[in-house]
Amino acid sequence: MAGVGAGAAVVRVRPGSLPEDEWFSGVPAVRQLQTEGWELAPLTVLVGENGAGKSTIVEAVAEAYGMGPEGGSIGSGYSTRRTESGLAQHLQLERAIGRPRHGFFLRAETMHAFYSFLEDNPGRGYDPDFHRMSHGESFLELVGNRMHRRGFYVLDEPEAALSFTSCLALVSRLARAPEEGSQVLLSTHSPVLAALPGADVWELGEWGMRRCAWEDLDLVRTWRAFLDAPDRTLRALD
Repeated sequence: MAGVGAGAAVVRVRPGSLPEDEWFSGVPAVRQLQTEGWELAPLTVLVGENGAGKSTIVEAVAEAYGMGPEGGSIGSGYSTRRTESGLAQHLQLERAIGRPRHGFFLRAETMHAFYSFLEDNPGRGYDPDFHRMSHGESFLELVGNRMHRRGFYVLDEPEAALSFTSCLALVSRLARAPEEGSQVLLSTHSPVLAALPGADVWELGEWGMRRCAWEDLDLVRTWRAFLDAPDRTLRALD
C-alpha cells in the first residue's frame, strides 16, 4: 500500500454482515463496498445527489477508524444524540502498515455543537473561540488547527460554511496533505472541492460507486449549464 498515506487503505463491508432490515443495506454504494471493496487514494472525493450514500459512508469510515461520529479526533468523547446509520460496525478498514493512527473528522452539520464541546472540554492544545468567528472562518481555522500532524482526515460537506474563495483556500490546504504523509476523504456537493488536484473522484448514484473524471461529473455538467444560462435552467423548473 505504498503511497496511501497515514490512514485507511481499503474499505470493505465484512462478508455477510449487512443486516437486511437496515435501510443503509439497500444503498447501492454500500452494497458495492460489500462485493468489491474500495481502495482509497491519498486524496479521495465523493460526490452525488442527496441520498446517494456519501455522508453515510464517510461517517461510517470515520467512526470505524475511531473518530467521533459527530466530529472529532481519534477517541473523541463528543456525542449528543446518535443519528448515525450503524454501518461503521460492519466495516473493515485495512490501514497502511507502519503509519501513525491519527485523524480528525469534520462533519459540517454538527460543528456548532462541537465548538461548544471544545469550549467546555479544553485539551492540551490551544483552540481559539470558534463561536466568535464566522461559520466559514471557523471551518478553515479548525482544519488548519487539526491538520498539523500526519494522519487521516475526513470531511463531510465542508462547503456548507464556505464561500467560493474559502473553498479555494480549503482546496489549497487539502492538496498538500499527501506531501505531508496524510490522507484525505472528502464528500461534497461543490464542483470547486471536487476539483481537488490529484484526487480520485467517485460519483455515487443508483449504479453504486464509479470513478469519474471531474469534467464528466453530473455535478459539474449541471453547474455549467446553470451558469451558462440561469434563466433557461430556472424556466425548466416551472
